[in-house]
Amino acid sequence: QVQLVESGGGLVQAGGSLRLSCAASGRTFSGSAMGWIRQAPGKEREFVAHINWSGDSTHYANSVKGRFTISRDNAKNTVYLQMNSLKPEDTAVYYCAARPRILFSTFYDYWGQGIQVTVSS
Repeated sequence: QVQLVESGGGLVQAGGSLRLSCAASGRTFSGSAMGWIRQAPGKEREFVAHINWSGDSTHYANSVKGRFTISRDNAKNTVYLQMNSLKPEDTAVYYCAARPRILFSTFYDYWGQGIQVTVSS
């Protein structure tokens, strides 16, 4: 079982930056691939980024590639999403998730409660 808690969201102007954190508790975190998924109002959930258990392999959605960076610190049981050059279309609730059932998808076994990110134009 893994419990996930996101932090670091908020309101930012277009072009700005935010860093989301996801604190994990429970066994098997260090052995779990992790991801960030987002859901904008009226839209389906969208895969954003993935990182493998050791942190040496990452994958991004085309919409965020070059602007977002996913990383993890297994000693701190934390995953991060650094978001730069934010755009209004990045506005969404962002979810941290663990143990993907299908790589680079929105299908994960464990989910955080989500955190709001709002980018104003």
